[in-house]
Amino acid sequence: MRRRTFDIITSAVGLVTVVVLLVAGGLLMWAYAFTHDEVHKQLAAQEIYFPPKQAFEHPKEGTEITKSMIPSVSQYAGQQLLTGQQAEVWANDFIAVHLSEMPYKGVYAKISEAARAHPESKQLAALEQTSFQGTTLRGMLLDAYAFSVIGTVTFWASIASFSLALILSVLVALGFWHARRTPLEEELLVHNQSAHAPATGGA
Repeated sequence: MRRRTFDIITSAVGLVTVVVLLVAGGLLMWAYAFTHDEVHKQLAAQEIYFPPKQAFEHPKEGTEITKSMIPSVSQYAGQQLLTGQQAEVWANDFIAVHLSEMPYKGVYAKISEAARAHPESKQLAALEQTSFQGTTLRGMLLDAYAFSVIGTVTFWASIASFSLALILSVLVALGFWHARRTPLEEELLVHNQSAHAPATGGA
């Protein structure tokens, strides 16, 4: 095969790969923008606000603010819950803490079972409703957090795709440049036929 032909073929394959990487990068960036906007919009509609800064000054077990919330929840004091990271903190470090302080550790299945066994108990009925609401909200917030993580992954995947496309486009340009400078008759592999020719000589 001639060297110029080889350079053109490999460069053309590289060019197609660049196009694929650019399309993939664009789709991944769109996925990031979509998930980011949807998570923000859905969380904003809930109108959840973190307790004000003053609430974290005297944490106490059994109250709204416990000591375990200081490292994580307090960093968002007074803010509206709008991001996946905030949703994860509210779900695991705020709602989950209060659920765990309830009878049966706030596990809805156990409270519901107890409420069915004692249908006359208004206390268990109230606990069942509270557990259901808390567990449902926690699940929704964790879903939002999961989608935000997926969005972050697609963002960095998009950056990687665009970066690879840029690097490969440079190599493709060099390949076409080299093809133009290569003599038309130059072969990719040149065999030295003289080296394999049988030796001749007179006695």
